[in-house]
Amino acid sequence: MLTTQQLQDIEQLQKECEIHDHVQLKLNWEMLRDRQTEPLDFFHYENGELIAFLGLYAFGSTVEVCGMVKPSERRKGHFGRLFHLAMEKVNSNGYKKILLNAPAGSDAAKFFLNTQGAEYAFSEHQMEWSETPLEETNDILLRQATEEDFEMSVRLSVTAFGLDEDDARAMERHHFADNTDVLMIDVNEETVGKLRVSREEGQAWIYGFSILPEYQGRGIGRKALRQVVKKQSSAGYTVHLEVETRNDHALKLYESVGFKSVHVQDYYKYECR
Repeated sequence: MLTTQQLQDIEQLQKECEIHDHVQLKLNWEMLRDRQTEPLDFFHYENGELIAFLGLYAFGSTVEVCGMVKPSERRKGHFGRLFHLAMEKVNSNGYKKILLNAPAGSDAAKFFLNTQGAEYAFSEHQMEWSETPLEETNDILLRQATEEDFEMSVRLSVTAFGLDEDDARAMERHHFADNTDVLMIDVNEETVGKLRVSREEGQAWIYGFSILPEYQGRGIGRKALRQVVKKQSSAGYTVHLEVETRNDHALKLYESVGFKSVHVQDYYKYECR
């Protein structure tokens, strides 16, 4: 479990890096605040100040890696040392897939990734909803998930995102256990999709939006999004979501509801040496 001071130090360093680089870092704050006993975070302090940070974020057999270095302290090997320690942890934990995450506009990140021989995999758009008229939708139901929805949620993650079933189960166990709202999408009393909504500091984020393949193309996804956006916006939240660029259909769907891309995160595949 991270201490309050550590979390404050991470937040302060994140703000400094984002202002300097004109980017937005994806540090998975939900997971940082919910760390258990296993150390998955790596720190470098000098004179009581956090200089470099790297976090591991596990999703079943896949682990994502993201970190940062104080702008005035870069090119001194700080991040390389943390990365080496992190890869030792990755090896000892037996993760099968490693994804390195960096803002698309970060030259410092690209320099490091190139030196490590990482291979570009895909990009992820972080989108924000712009005020747009939304039609009322009454023929679908969004309801809070229960334990009885767990197997369907796993099925949706496997079919919609191509996840390994064991990874999907591990991810869904985490989602069902935390305080994020998991919502199931019902049509004619049959569950056909799901999404998650996380609210913090005036922002509502939509994650994991998926519809069973046999129900896609019927306008269900658009109606569900309209309903979620309308509810969160009416409650005073700005509404955001994430979507991979390789999913062109989803990108167009979100844009049709009023979402616009504001930040892009690049993901790179990495093989431990």
